[in-house]
Amino acid sequence: MSAVDLAPQELRTLVAVADEGGFSAAAARLGTTQSAVSHAVRGIEGKVGVVLFERGRFGARPTPAGDRAVGHARRVLRMLQALVAEARGAGATGVGTGRVDGPLRIAAFRSAALHLLPPVLERLAARHPGIEATVTVVREVGPGTAGAVAEGRADLGIATFGTSAPIPPELVGDVLLEEPYALVHPAGHPAPRSLPLVDWTENCSSSTRAWWAAQDWIPAATVRAEDDGAVLSMVSSGLGMAIMPALSLTRTPLGTEITDLGPERPTRRVGYVTTPELATTAAVRALVRELRSTAKPQVGAG
Repeated sequence: MSAVDLAPQELRTLVAVADEGGFSAAAARLGTTQSAVSHAVRGIEGKVGVVLFERGRFGARPTPAGDRAVGHARRVLRMLQALVAEARGAGATGVGTGRVDGPLRIAAFRSAALHLLPPVLERLAARHPGIEATVTVVREVGPGTAGAVAEGRADLGIATFGTSAPIPPELVGDVLLEEPYALVHPAGHPAPRSLPLVDWTENCSSSTRAWWAAQDWIPAATVRAEDDGAVLSMVSSGLGMAIMPALSLTRTPLGTEITDLGPERPTRRVGYVTTPELATTAAVRALVRELRSTAKPQVGAG
């Protein structure tokens, strides 16, 4: 197969059309005309040899091939940014001086964004003030944080390992910690295991389901909440009990109590994922170093 040359502006066009959902909105974002964007997309499809967008009254939606192409386009554009940032850093201070500049996009599920990342980012900013870190909270369901990385929307994702949505094989990463689950319930309740179960969609991974199914005292969830913060609020109001991982229990509201589930308690593995090419960049390496030095979360009331 012959090589296909795509210019950075063509990659930006693909991303803009996918993000905006149509040629007109993409044109406004790019500062050009709708006809220029439409012509550019047709040219890219001709080069690649496959239809990348479905056109219709709804606008323009990526085909499966388009989804893959747009993901690669985001990642290539990100690497061009990294090229410039790292070259400027090396040129300004000399190789080996440790200066790291540029953007760093992180995707994290809610409890990781609230409790794991803040001290990590504080240390990262102290050591590398030139890094511009941003954090996007992504629900850890479906593609989750790993999907955000694979799609080129994030440089690194804080992800759960061993779930029903496996880490995409094209990504690299490692487990950072294994957090235990515990029972949280209204403080002072004489029989917390008899309470209704409050739960949320992100909670149960494939590694906990076998344990969950073997516990005859756990009822089906009678109350479902949007996220772990809402679960804790409901528990503190006396609406039920919940079984939650340690990161979610870093700070619990007044009126709640945490009970250990014993030696057979389930655990959840939390780690990071990134792309092979971004794993070599100075900003991602610096973040990974700080993540690895982070202590495991402690279960306890705040």
